Amino acid sequence: MKTKITTVLFSFIAIFALGQKANFNIKYSEQLAVFVFIQNLSENYPENVFKTEFQQSKYNTQKYKDLLLKFDKLSFDYSYPFDEYPYGSKIPMQSRDVLKKNLIETSNLNDFKLRSIGIVPNKTLHDLAEIISEFIPVYNELIYIPNKEKFETQLKEITNYSNEKNIEHYFQTGLRFYNSSWDDSIPFEIAFYPLPNSKGFTAQAFYNNFISAIQTDLKDYKSLFSVMLHETYHIIYDEQSLEIKKNIAQYFKENPSKYSNYAYMLLNEALATALGNGYVYEQLDGKTDTNDWYYSEYINLMAKQIYPMVKEYIILKKPIDKNFIDSYIKLYGKSFPNWINELDHIMTYRYIMSENEKDLNTIRQMFPSRSSEENEMQISIMGLEKMKKTPLTKIIIVSKNNAEKLKLIKTQFKELKKWNFNADKEFSYKILLEDKSQLLIINQNKSALKTLINSIQ
Repeated sequence: MKTKITTVLFSFIAIFALGQKANFNIKYSEQLAVFVFIQNLSENYPENVFKTEFQQSKYNTQKYKDLLLKFDKLSFDYSYPFDEYPYGSKIPMQSRDVLKKNLIETSNLNDFKLRSIGIVPNKTLHDLAEIISEFIPVYNELIYIPNKEKFETQLKEITNYSNEKNIEHYFQTGLRFYNSSWDDSIPFEIAFYPLPNSKGFTAQAFYNNFISAIQTDLKDYKSLFSVMLHETYHIIYDEQSLEIKKNIAQYFKENPSKYSNYAYMLLNEALATALGNGYVYEQLDGKTDTNDWYYSEYINLMAKQIYPMVKEYIILKKPIDKNFIDSYIKLYGKSFPNWINELDHIMTYRYIMSENEKDLNTIRQMFPSRSSEENEMQISIMGLEKMKKTPLTKIIIVSKNNAEKLKLIKTQFKELKKWNFNADKEFSYKILLEDKSQLLIINQNKSALKTLINSIQ
């Protein structure tokens, strides 16, 4: 299936987590479903079943096209980081996800607006609610009502399956394994909505929510719930305490292996896949899934490599600790020693510095898979200082004032002290830095960026 610390402290938190019980509330949220429907009708979205149904309907008129244009112009994507946490270990606040959470947890648009005041400007909130209101009858006529009978039967079956298989138990398993915690007064809200004429389902988790569009003929609930738990484990990982996250980050930093940095950046997805697509699926089906567990080769292979160790920790009811981290890094280096030189892997976590905005699009087209990305549109001392503080793969593209910029770059990285270059000659240069991240320097004159990137050894 492809889908899409001290010992004393560890023990205390594991016991604390075990005393909790998360309540899973499975439901249909019309407000959320309509919001997602509108998103999918946007010109910015690729072709999809919602867009097809709308374009072939009587609602494909100027009135609704204007509303979609208005929706596209709304600014409700705001974010703030949790700077005290180790880099990349905690997801920044995303206002779009908070709005979706509020759509799920309120029963009408007025309550949604009251709950969401302050997240985005009031005018934006008013316009968003108004657009959702206009599209509710459209969504119901085109999507929900034609699939209502099948979907409501599915929702009952999914709820029964969750109860029979005690899905909350796997949430507790994750809390113990990750050494995380959960406030049992906060329910976990799970919102499904129908996805007609589709061969697959979607999955996303944030805060205390999981949302999924499910195909109307879905019967493979073990796959659905293994993916749901996969996404949920990201939340549990995200909710580890600051102290736990600092300890884990320190274990990776202190490990002498040259592979530790990229192993750390792969950790979140590898663990969620081993737990959700490996352990949960095996428990629900009675046997291990022999198909791919994840669409990314690197995540899939690493998750399968560490699965025996993950399963052993679960059986022994042990939380991840220093021994686990050291063994994990060792497995990464021994099993996949070439990964830290494979661009498809290391470019998943990238910091791009270029004075040509088109370069960003080129890299995104060449390496569409990205877990982390930062960009800097000026080659400067300040920008280079900021770049050096991240563990990401560092890509610097020099195409203007080449001799001056290359000299500046050389002064900022001690690893380049003995590096000699010819600014008049195009080249691609790669070096592993002391922080165990790769630095890629591309000196461009006339050749296409894609050609120079492909020449990197």
